[in-house]
Parts: sequence; structure tokens; C-alpha cells
Amino acid sequence: MAKKPVQKSSNSWPLGQRPGFLIRRLHQIHVAIFQKKCAAFDVTPLQYSLLSALARRGTADQTTLAADVVLDRTTTTGALKRLQSRKFIERSIHHRDRRAQMCRLTKSGAALLRQMEAAARAAHRETVADLSKPEQKRLIAMMQRIVAASSDDAKAATATD
Repeated sequence: MAKKPVQKSSNSWPLGQRPGFLIRRLHQIHVAIFQKKCAAFDVTPLQYSLLSALARRGTADQTTLAADVVLDRTTTTGALKRLQSRKFIERSIHHRDRRAQMCRLTKSGAALLRQMEAAARAAHRETVADLSKPEQKRLIAMMQRIVAASSDDAKAATATD
């Protein structure tokens, strides 16, 4: 008995029109560009974000850093351990809460951030390079709006207004 051919659904939603698919592809594209531009530093975009968050805060516990980069603590802890093994950060037990790990940039971590800043910015610029400057600004503003509307802080603020 011959198999019936699979019928195409007339209401199929093409991948290239799905926001989630496009966002995932854009992320993949950005990571590839970042890795190319920042290859000399051997730092992932996540590690770069953690180093940047630490540079801004000075000292922070791992839970705060996980919230800053919006990642689970387990993934954040793994990335921080790798940064520590390369001597870019120091981790120590919090003096009041023995369960908490406090983190801070080392001099070599701060130097790494300074050295890779131009390359990291170039990666971000190249990600949106096919857009005009006004389109880039609009895209960033729209992404910020979506992120803000989806964050727990935004939802809590909206509920109290």
C-alpha cells in the first residue's frame, strides 16, 4: 500500500515570519560575530556581560550578578568559576552569609575589559550594521520596550500604578 504524500498546511506559519525564530537567529548571528571580533580574548558574550556587570558594581554576590545578566545561578556560577580560573575575578565567601559568594574584578580582569571594549562594541555594531542609524535606534528601543514589559520589575510597577 502506497503512503499518502504529506500535505502542506495552507495555514503554515513560515519560520522567517516568526518573531521567536528571528530573535534566536539574530542571537546566533551576534554570538558568531562576537566570537570572531573578540577571539583574541577567549571570552564568551556571557562572560563579557558578567565582567561588565562587576566593573559597574565593584563587588557583588553571585545571585545579584545572575539577576544583572538575567541568567540562572547555576549557569552564572559556572561562568564565574571559569573567569576565576583565568584570574579575571576573585570570589570569596560573604562575611555575613557563608552561603553567598562575593565577586570582584581583578586588575587583570579590569585590564581585559579595557582591552576588549573596542572589539566588543564593534561586534554589537556589526550585528545591526545592515540597518540605518535611525533603524538601529528604533530596533534597540523596541527591544528595550519588549524586555521592560516582560520583566518582573515592570509588571510589579505596572500593577501598582
